[in-house]
Amino acid sequence: MKALKDNRINEFCTPIVYGLAKVASYHRKTLGMHDFSFQITRNISNVSLKNPNLLNLSDKEVRVTLGESSSIAGQVAVQSINAACRDLKNNEIDAIVTAPINKYSVQSDDFNFTGHTEFFAHEFGAPRSMMMMVSDRLKVGFVTNHVAIHDLPGVLSENLVLQKIEILDHSLRTDFLCTNPKIAVLSLNPHGGDTGLIGTEENDIIKPAINDAFDRNINVFGPFPADGFFASGQYMEFDATLAIYHDQGMIPFKLLSMEDGVNFTAGLPIVRTSPAHGTAYHIAGKNLASADSMRKAIYLAIDIAKNRLNSAV
Repeated sequence: MKALKDNRINEFCTPIVYGLAKVASYHRKTLGMHDFSFQITRNISNVSLKNPNLLNLSDKEVRVTLGESSSIAGQVAVQSINAACRDLKNNEIDAIVTAPINKYSVQSDDFNFTGHTEFFAHEFGAPRSMMMMVSDRLKVGFVTNHVAIHDLPGVLSENLVLQKIEILDHSLRTDFLCTNPKIAVLSLNPHGGDTGLIGTEENDIIKPAINDAFDRNINVFGPFPADGFFASGQYMEFDATLAIYHDQGMIPFKLLSMEDGVNFTAGLPIVRTSPAHGTAYHIAGKNLASADSMRKAIYLAIDIAKNRLNSAV
């Protein structure tokens, strides 16, 4: 609601929030946002083009406990995601911006995914997708997403790294309209493996993938040790950086772009973005949360949807 209170968004898109009207009303009163309101509808074909809309999924009473996870909150979150996916598949909406979810409370027999990225890849039949963090300062793609550190050696392969390089290159060209993108790939081990002394994945997996991609006319370089790469500002010489695992890319990204960072799923046939932060239960209901990342996610979704239309012409 704080993001959509910026009326400029209505000049670029028609916002439709999927959720419960009674819950939205509760939060509006809690935050004292008396000068903001949704156009409530139960039908996607009956939305307002001038105001933010809320597609009301149910009129049932739901207890809201601020700052706490609950099974009912997880169920409604999944219901909202599924409803938005339905309308996306039916071409009723052009892009989706997901809000942060609690990955534990949404788990069920119907939703057994470690995050939005994996869910959308499955839902839209896109196994060659990739989590990507985007800001004005840097863009970071990931070879692996939510994989435990001890599982990395068994997951990492030359083909997987090559695949992610190709997805990142294609996304930079299509979604961000980079004409000749320059990509950096990070190493897995400290100091880039120190010529095999600390690890061999750089020589056995990452370098061969980079060489193969370069032979396919992709402007890709590395692998670079992550600490020096970010500390020296070397990342600014590239259009995007490919991290090998989650925290390797997330920590520097959030340090540099926490307020205006956006999570984007590259490689999907549809446009999906999300704020770069999590649920932030510790400040729920206190009117302390910044709306900047959500607002940036909305604008990025609009930009990418338009860029894809332009690149397809």
